[in-house]
Amino acid sequence: MTDQHTVDSPCNCHPSRRAFLADLGMGFTGLALGAMLADDGITRAAETPASIATAPHFPPRAKSVIWIFLSGGYSHMETFDPKPALNQYAGMTFDKTPFENPANSPLQKKRFRSVPAEEINVRDVYPSIYPMQVGWKKHGECGIEITDWWPHLSQCVDDLCFVRNMWTTDNDHAAENQIHTGRHRLDETQPSIGAWAHYGLGTLNENLPKYVVLGGPTRPDTRQSIDSYYLGPQYAGVPLELDPQNPLPFGKRHASQSVEQQRREYELIHRLNQFSAIEYPEDRDLRARIRAYELAYRMQAAVPEAVNFKQETEATTKLYGLDNDATKLAGERLLGARRLVERGVRFVQVFPSAYGVWDSHQKLKDNHTRLCATVDLPVAGLMKDLRQRGLLEETLVVFCTEFGRTPGLELRGGGKDGRDHHPNGFTIWLAGAGIKKGYVHGATDELGYHALGDGHYVTDLHATVLHLLGLNNRRLEIPGRKRLDIDYGEPITDIFA
Repeated sequence: MTDQHTVDSPCNCHPSRRAFLADLGMGFTGLALGAMLADDGITRAAETPASIATAPHFPPRAKSVIWIFLSGGYSHMETFDPKPALNQYAGMTFDKTPFENPANSPLQKKRFRSVPAEEINVRDVYPSIYPMQVGWKKHGECGIEITDWWPHLSQCVDDLCFVRNMWTTDNDHAAENQIHTGRHRLDETQPSIGAWAHYGLGTLNENLPKYVVLGGPTRPDTRQSIDSYYLGPQYAGVPLELDPQNPLPFGKRHASQSVEQQRREYELIHRLNQFSAIEYPEDRDLRARIRAYELAYRMQAAVPEAVNFKQETEATTKLYGLDNDATKLAGERLLGARRLVERGVRFVQVFPSAYGVWDSHQKLKDNHTRLCATVDLPVAGLMKDLRQRGLLEETLVVFCTEFGRTPGLELRGGGKDGRDHHPNGFTIWLAGAGIKKGYVHGATDELGYHALGDGHYVTDLHATVLHLLGLNNRRLEIPGRKRLDIDYGEPITDIFA
């Protein structure tokens, strides 16, 4: 069947709507599979019944997740883990302080995996202590210390739970993928946390995809952060634009086509596909394609409505900072996230900032002052909005980055006012469904270098999120796929309410 809106010729550089829907990478096929096929078991025909997980393994604490990721690596010390010792011993080398030299700790090699040869890799061990670039104070009834760059979020501190002893192994920006997939770039790629959540759970709204991405992936090489790999493309994140006129390619009916014409076109496609389904009953891709058309038709109304902010009050849009150019981009994406979870989307992954902008090798004070101001009010607005709508008790909010920044001054290129990448210890926070309020879990050492104790590798965060969704990470298995023990992680039970 030829699509009446395209020219079927070799020189046509735009795919037809039919070809687009048939594409197994992104597009409506991914949406259909994402929102429907996990519910009927079609894509898991080879699995044993015990391995099929289309419902929670145990009663969930959270219905949905809003995963906020700041690309580039914000400084944990200048945000949520202030370190007075950095000021006290500023300019000294690690070995001149009364503390153990963290570069000599056995944790350095245990938790650090460099792609360059060790003898040429100078990152992470800059020995001259760089002082704090901002002040801090205690906030809320809980008295948790946050730096002065977060005046709005600090008002929400009694709802937040900080995990200050996170660690990862990649000291370069492939760590952006690592915090979402759990694997170092030298290892086999794994599905992202959003894909696992999608794979394990049924849908709350059959007119919308289960796993939506706003503002990302930030670059082609960060596609892993939303991908599903061997789970199948149906479980990958679906990027949406916050434009109700065009939230997704071919997401609305062509102007030259009436509602009745489109309905008849889809009916014909459906009948033809059903004939093929009878002939090839075991063809999973074909079955997925059939469902793709069904969901695509329904989504034409649901998706534009979900991303249309005209229904919001002026007070709400101001709460997210949509009235200010500096906060508008982050505010729109976070407001979009609230609207999507409100309508039943399971997992919304939000990139409120552009790729790598938090990577403050130089001018950390200038960069973090500006960047914190772009997200502080919108994130606080999200927290306040979720709370006042009663959504915070059923929505899990995760706020994270790929790694922290070095306690020492970065010296490469004549550096004098920045910090390098630091995977050995950093801070993230969670809030909402099933999470303790106004709580701090774990710590880094006095200089902010190492995550103390066992610390938490990034898959512990994954296990925590999945547990709150009612999923046992170790039961999410794929026949023929061997996962490493570190892939599963362990839930951070201390932070559970």
